[in-house]
Amino acid sequence: MFWVIPIMAGLIALAGLVLDGGDALAAHQHATDLAQQAARAAADALPQPGLRGALPGDVTPQASAATLAARRILDTADVTGTVDIAGDTVTVTVTVHQATQILSLVGIGDLTSTATATATALHGTTSGDQS
Repeated sequence: MFWVIPIMAGLIALAGLVLDGGDALAAHQHATDLAQQAARAAADALPQPGLRGALPGDVTPQASAATLAARRILDTADVTGTVDIAGDTVTVTVTVHQATQILSLVGIGDLTSTATATATALHGTTSGDQS
């Protein structure tokens, strides 16, 4: 009869891995979605006149509007993150914290997930008649 306790402990640990592991995967997907949304919003917010150089190296973006657009998305979702702008490329890194439900019983109270996404503002045309 003493085998019931180790088996129950094992089943609870397995349930913790399944439940909290699923939550960790969902948190990572959420972080990825937010990073992609913030990067796209920031790239869209780059001022157009600064993006109209003849070559990508000629681009001179003004980062304040782009950073504000990305921050607005991160603040709305109540997550932390960084926004880096280099030329016409915006990179956003998001960190999401997910509280555990069962693994907190063994001292793991929080799982952290980080995701990074990059978006590039298009300049000029990519196809069509150039005349």
